[in-house]
Amino acid sequence: MRKPNVFLVGPMGAGKSTIGRLLAAELNLSFRDSDRVIEERTGADIPWIFDMEGEEGFRERETAVLVELASEHDAVIATGGGIVLRTQNRELMKESGFVCYLTASIDQLVERTARDKKRPLLQVENPRQKIIDLLAMRDPLYKDAADFIVNTDRRSPKAVAQEIASLVQDA
Repeated sequence: MRKPNVFLVGPMGAGKSTIGRLLAAELNLSFRDSDRVIEERTGADIPWIFDMEGEEGFRERETAVLVELASEHDAVIATGGGIVLRTQNRELMKESGFVCYLTASIDQLVERTARDKKRPLLQVENPRQKIIDLLAMRDPLYKDAADFIVNTDRRSPKAVAQEIASLVQDA
């Protein structure tokens, strides 16, 4: 029997990539990270793509990669924080598998992203306020896409992966 894909959505710093790898191992699925695929395809990192093509150019690449990854089956797919901005992306994920929204408190998100220079949207004077603003806009979109909502605050990635695995297996 074919297993559906599991898409991890949520804000920067929620743990999508880290938890995704563990979840893939737990469910015996392959692991894909949409941002890494974009970087491999372009031969450039995300900040460079944002600089050269702007956010809209990056979103075009992101949608194209999502279409491809969604068709692969049997994968855990960690997505970029803004993937939910496009209705077609949310619909595609819902049609292609389970969508799990990983949440965390603002404090946790700020702490987890504080030293990461590879997040172009956070290269601003007040990254905390930027996270608050992004979350205010995106939270309803994450919820719209989600089959499951799992909080990652102060929890080990392994415990979160095990919780998602059991939600997927029980669905």
